[in-house]
Amino acid sequence: MKYAVTGSTGHFGKYAISYLQKLIKPQDSIIALARSIEKAKSIYKDGVEVRPGTYEDPDQLIDSLKGVDKLLFISSQPGAVMSRIDQHNNVVQAAKAAGVKFIAYTSFPHADTTEAPLAADHKATEALIKKSGIAHSFLRNNWYLEDEMNFVEEASNGEPFVYSAGDGKVGWAPEALYAKAAATILTTEQPKEVYELAGPMHTYAELADVLRKVTGKQFEIASVSDDEFMANLRKYVPDQVDAIMTMIQKLIRNHALEEDTTDLADVLQKPVPTLEEQVQALFKAPEK
Repeated sequence: MKYAVTGSTGHFGKYAISYLQKLIKPQDSIIALARSIEKAKSIYKDGVEVRPGTYEDPDQLIDSLKGVDKLLFISSQPGAVMSRIDQHNNVVQAAKAAGVKFIAYTSFPHADTTEAPLAADHKATEALIKKSGIAHSFLRNNWYLEDEMNFVEEASNGEPFVYSAGDGKVGWAPEALYAKAAATILTTEQPKEVYELAGPMHTYAELADVLRKVTGKQFEIASVSDDEFMANLRKYVPDQVDAIMTMIQKLIRNHALEEDTTDLADVLQKPVPTLEEQVQALFKAPEK
């Protein structure tokens, strides 16, 4: 059985392969697909096979996916010269041509029904995978706690914690746990078709309270309008990033990320860490 992971040099890909290495023997059954072969080879030195995996090159993808039984397909980032859906179509068609038997795809919460603009490419990709006839699992990841580092860093410096998400709730969990779940599902004999993966549900006000407790800083907490939120962001994020972050706040305020699911804990076979435990972990020095 051969297992491949796209986007293997990104955070999610590195976490996923790290967990696969614990689950699969021999390790040469694991294939890291990467845009930069040199970068991937500098990361994977313990038997993991490295192959080229540029989403924009369908012929290359077909060659690299030959012999692969199960594929962890990590969605690409939007905003490239080639549209994300075209990139994703290349991966799906290459997987079909190469004879891949199973795809686990990192998707968006309730991608098939949500009206959130960020979900459009994921909804279309899920449809492509279904149409391909390849057996699959859709890993509908909620939100990574690391996505909130702007909030964490500003609050840690005593700056106001400013948000416009209202009472909308988010299922934060560390990216590494989502990747561990992905690796586990990839190696499961009879996985579900859809996993709504999320941590415990919390508001931004609750996140701010936890940050106060963990850091000991008594910063201001302000629930504001989108315009006020964006104006505050312009102090410390690049152009265009402020608009994206504001769109996400609106999405959360509209309850698009709220979940009633135990899928992440069920796959991991243990409770997801509490929000306080997650935040505490952000401030711990990495293990050497």
